[in-house]
Amino acid sequence: MEVNVEDVSKLTKKMKIVVPQNHVSKMLNEAYKNLNSEVSIKGFRKGKVPLQILKKSYGDKVEQDVGEKLIQETYFDALEEVKLDAVVHPDIKSHEFADDGTFIYEAEIDVRPEFELGLYKGLEIEQPEIVIPDEEVVEALETMRQEIAPLRTVEDRAVTDGDLVVINFQGFHDGTPLKEVTAENYSVDVGSGRNGKEFEEQLLGLEKGDNTTKEVDFPADFPNPVLADKKIEFKIEVKDIKERILAEIDDEFAKDAGEEFTTLEDLKNHIRAKKLEERQEAQKGDVNDRIMMKLVDSHEFEVPNRLVAYEVNELIKELESNLKSRGMTLESAGMNTDDLVKQYRESAERRIKGDFILKKIGEVEEVKLADEDINKGFGRVAEKYGMTIEEVKKYFRRREDLLPFMSELLSEKILKFLSEQCIIKPVSPQSEEASS
Repeated sequence: MEVNVEDVSKLTKKMKIVVPQNHVSKMLNEAYKNLNSEVSIKGFRKGKVPLQILKKSYGDKVEQDVGEKLIQETYFDALEEVKLDAVVHPDIKSHEFADDGTFIYEAEIDVRPEFELGLYKGLEIEQPEIVIPDEEVVEALETMRQEIAPLRTVEDRAVTDGDLVVINFQGFHDGTPLKEVTAENYSVDVGSGRNGKEFEEQLLGLEKGDNTTKEVDFPADFPNPVLADKKIEFKIEVKDIKERILAEIDDEFAKDAGEEFTTLEDLKNHIRAKKLEERQEAQKGDVNDRIMMKLVDSHEFEVPNRLVAYEVNELIKELESNLKSRGMTLESAGMNTDDLVKQYRESAERRIKGDFILKKIGEVEEVKLADEDINKGFGRVAEKYGMTIEEVKKYFRRREDLLPFMSELLSEKILKFLSEQCIIKPVSPQSEEASS
């Protein structure tokens, strides 16, 4: 096999691969032999069709199939021969069966960037001290009180803050009904903010049996993209109004919350400890994020365009999948692909750059995955999705699924190494807020 490399740019190379005639003819002969045993052509017995007849009828299809196989068989060997470290699938620019019997194809690839590692050990990372204020514990108790309170239908008053209101509604934008903004017997917890305070406030003062129209101006940052930055007209029918019968927050309340609590102070201490544990766990991810930010900001090098395009496309596909699960499309959510490509490009470049830096640190420090790391990763996936370990292993049986998973595990292990090497500088929460 003959392989020649041409520089297209600093990170893009074009390989011209010539597969020798003897290997090509062997593959073609085998393909026609298999074809002869399968096809039926009028006037010839099965398996006895002349080669020229097969070539005339099926030549294009055979060459297409054999060409694809030749590329799959030889591409990685070609990379190894010329010592190129490709980072994304090749773009096959041309391919042909030449008159001399060889098969020639050109593959354009992006390669791993070369760069010098800067400082990565002993990074100084600011970490806010964890403070659980009394107000947060009180809020948690109030939330518990709301959640366990029994409901009672009310007939003699209008909706007030804290009520659970059952409604039918249909949303309209510029007079057009929105198929994604409609429901029957829908429960709204007024004052919770779960349906947007702008919408919930419109229900205040309504009574059971009311049929009304309300206009709501949703802010640009509203979580639902169908409603964000739009004025929506709602036709609303109030089906039922329910109020909560709230208990006193005292020792008896604490006992109802769990057998392990005998006093309200026990319950408060439990809430505080739980929140502290959650914050400490979240801080681990925060430290990793800060390490990555410092690494990316302190290293200057280009990243391959094809890899960026692939990453952006994956982000858009993930967004489309999330929207589809909610019965929406990019179009119905007021989005378009061109804008998303621009929006996601910078974050994709930073993520890819960070991954190159981490992997190079891993090589220098000889951080490698052990079987124990992979098994722990399988266990984590199993727990998250309610699967058995064997089911997870079966899912990752394919190389194209396993390799990204192992890459993620390796990045986590390298980050753990870096976090153990970094210098944590405690700062007060007020200082953190002031600097952000």
